[in-house]
Parts: sequence; C-alpha cells; structure tokens
Amino acid sequence: MKYAELGSFLRSRRERIRPADVGLPAGPRRRVPGLRREEVAHLAGASVDYYNELERGAGSQPSEQMLAALARALRLSADERDYLYRLADRPVPVPGGPASHVHPGMLDLLGRMTSTPAQVITDLHVTLVQNPLAVALLGDQSGYRGPRASFVHRWFTEPEARLLYPEADHAYQSRSFVADLRAAAARRDAKDTEAGAMVRTLLGVSPEFAALWADHDVAFRRHDRKRLVHPVIGLVEVNCLNLFSEDGRQRLLWFTPAVGTESAGLLELLSVVGTQEVSEVSAATRTAGSSTRRQG
Repeated sequence: MKYAELGSFLRSRRERIRPADVGLPAGPRRRVPGLRREEVAHLAGASVDYYNELERGAGSQPSEQMLAALARALRLSADERDYLYRLADRPVPVPGGPASHVHPGMLDLLGRMTSTPAQVITDLHVTLVQNPLAVALLGDQSGYRGPRASFVHRWFTEPEARLLYPEADHAYQSRSFVADLRAAAARRDAKDTEAGAMVRTLLGVSPEFAALWADHDVAFRRHDRKRLVHPVIGLVEVNCLNLFSEDGRQRLLWFTPAVGTESAGLLELLSVVGTQEVSEVSAATRTAGSSTRRQG
C-alpha cells in the first residue's frame, strides 16, 4: 500500500469539501474551509484515531468496506474512487456490488433527507447507502455480500427476506420484482454479465421466479404503495418513490406516509425507536440465513 500517497490524497480531498456539501454546519470557530478529520471519520463510520492514522500514512490496510465509506464521505468521483482503491492495494469494485460508486449528487440529496427514510440502491436492488431512518425502517443492509447483496436474490432464495412484507402481499411483490428485473436487465449493455448471471441463478433455484419470468412482464418500479412489517412499531403503509440516475443503474428511494393511514405517526416514532432494535433483528436474520444455507 502506498501509505504516504494515500494519506496525502485523503487530506487533499477532505480540504476541498465545504461542510455544507455534506450537510454539516460551518460553525463560528472553523479555521479552515474544508472538513475536520473527526468529521470525515464520523461520516465514514470510522474512529477518529484510525482516520488520523490513515492521513499520516500509517496504520493498517483499510478494508474495501471502509474505502467505500471514505469515498462516499469525501464525495469522490468515480475516477477518484478507483484511484483510492489502487492506493490501498485493493481491487476496484465491480459495478453493482455493495461498494459501487454512488454519484455525489445522489449522496447530496440523501444527506438532505433527514426526516424521511431514504436509501440508494442499484437497478438489481443492491443497497449502497442508507440514511438512519431507512436503517430503522428496513434494517441495516450493509452486511450482505456476493449475490445475497441483492434484495431480489434474497427474496427468492431466503424466506426470512419476506418478513418485511405481509404474507398477503408476497405474490404482488414477487411479480413486481421480476418485472422490474427484466426491465433493468434489458436496459443494460449487451456485454453486461451481472444481470444475466443473476437471472440464470434464480431460474435454477426458484420455481416461483421461473414461472414469473416466463410471463415476460416488464415494468420499472418508479413508485409504489407498500405495507411494511416493522419488528417494533408494526405495520406501516408508505409511498415508495424513486429517482433514477441518468444511466438507470442507481435509484434514490424515499418513503413517505400513505395518506389516510396512521403511518405518519409511526414514521415519527422511528426516530425515537432508533436503529438498535431493528439492527439486532437484521443481524439475527443474516445469521439465520447463513445457518439455513449451511444446513441445506
């Protein structure tokens, strides 16, 4: 790893960002226009000591997950993100995975959505980044790797994934996921292999998916009304809205309370409940899913 160069690069990117760019107050005592080290550490979910070591060109090799978090915290462009990975002697992530580059504009919008659950996902339903209310509503999605990173993959392969929706809505959600996946796969370049590999895998392991795929339904999920089952506050009915990136590969999703329901008060309660309870449930679900696969 090029320790000194990595540290210099991180410092240069930190110093160019204004606090307002990432939703932070400038403060009356700020001596420099850029971010402080502790602010970058907070945004990336790292300890201040660890980040200080990185900027000094010391410390251990950062993980791919940490590099992705730093790239998002520092609002790096795609080229800058790739450069950061190469400085750290880590392979540049392939598009579509959990460490995919998130467009800075989408990150900026996400950072401004402080009062509503919101997250950025790929067209294959891999969650890239969530705000705290999305974690509280949907669970922490950052721990999944490989094919399991896609919620559509988990939906058709892991029964635990369906606990997020009432059983009466499962058939509708399955059909919607398949139609959306067909639209996303068709929109990708002919040389792309990621979507095709996902479809082939699901065709081989899920008779339900195979039957729905044979219907040839195609429709992007641009907006939807959903009923979600939360482990603490119960059933929440929301409108799910989507903002697509120019190439269609990423979507900013945000959730608003459905009119005529009690969901507004329930979503407000999420900020009180916090993420601890739902994070514990998410961790238990990931463990249960791993145990199920080992037994199978």
